[in-house]
Amino acid sequence: MTQIEQYQLTPDLNICRILNGMWQVAGGHGHIDINAAIEDMISYHEFGFTTWDLADIYGPAEEYIGKFRHRIEILRGEKELEKIIAFTKFVPNPGPMMRPIVERAINRSISKMNVTKLDLVQFHWWDYDDSNYIEALHQLTRLRDEGKIRHVGLTNFDTERMEIMADNGFKLVTNQIQYSIIDQRPDVKMASFCKKHGISLLTYGTLCGGLLSEKYLGKTEPTRAELNTLSLQKYKNMINVWGGWDLFQKLLATLSEIAKKHHVSIANVAVRYILDKPQVAGVIVGTRLGLSEHKNDNARVLDLRLDNDDIQRIDEFSRKSHDLFLTIGDCGSEYR
Repeated sequence: MTQIEQYQLTPDLNICRILNGMWQVAGGHGHIDINAAIEDMISYHEFGFTTWDLADIYGPAEEYIGKFRHRIEILRGEKELEKIIAFTKFVPNPGPMMRPIVERAINRSISKMNVTKLDLVQFHWWDYDDSNYIEALHQLTRLRDEGKIRHVGLTNFDTERMEIMADNGFKLVTNQIQYSIIDQRPDVKMASFCKKHGISLLTYGTLCGGLLSEKYLGKTEPTRAELNTLSLQKYKNMINVWGGWDLFQKLLATLSEIAKKHHVSIANVAVRYILDKPQVAGVIVGTRLGLSEHKNDNARVLDLRLDNDDIQRIDEFSRKSHDLFLTIGDCGSEYR
């Protein structure tokens, strides 16, 4: 098992700084064979990537974790299960959040994932005009105190709503947000707020669905039909708002030069840049289970250290691009 960079998220929760993302099993990323997917999950685990990010709305993701845990127990014994960390999300439809509604959802996740308690529940809410998200957090807190949840975090909440939560006394350990060389909105308000309140950031979209890679360096702008996954389509739209394909090509060329200097890939540079941001505990890298894998490439991030010149060259593009905070709003605003 490779020694993967770790982060002490809480006194009782040590995670890999590169998390295996499971959004891709929800659909829109190619057909996934469950047996091939579980085999891939085992290979990620044995390589040392033992932290998983998923959600109750990611199709069969929670069930995959349950089957994967069952296989690991058969192969390596019950003790090996202690190495597996799996974060899920609670993503309800807005409306009243009485205890039975929340508890039923949490019990369902526990059952599917084949665990006795959930390591981290990352709560997402679609509609800020519906203040029932506060009641949902009260219920999640009670379930945490009763032992069904180890920790409570958030997904795609903005700083304003997190300030309301802090005023209500909620103890939150994470917020999962989009954060990349392209999208640096967390630098505006989120990072400083999280530092003040002891909240860590888990980031997704850091590779822009694979667009931040050698595959797109020097290429003409792809059509929507050529972007064959939901991730590629989503993050191409973000690049359009950020500054367009020509500026993106100049960014890729710069990242390629930095990558060659350090004998790594463009993706490695993109991940390391965000890992070095204040308050970032880990970067979620999507896994197309049974279709493709990048374990060895991801591992090269661990030895990469960007110097001041590298960072300044990358930061220059933020001054050339549009301000996404002004254009879109704070973190998560694109979902509301």
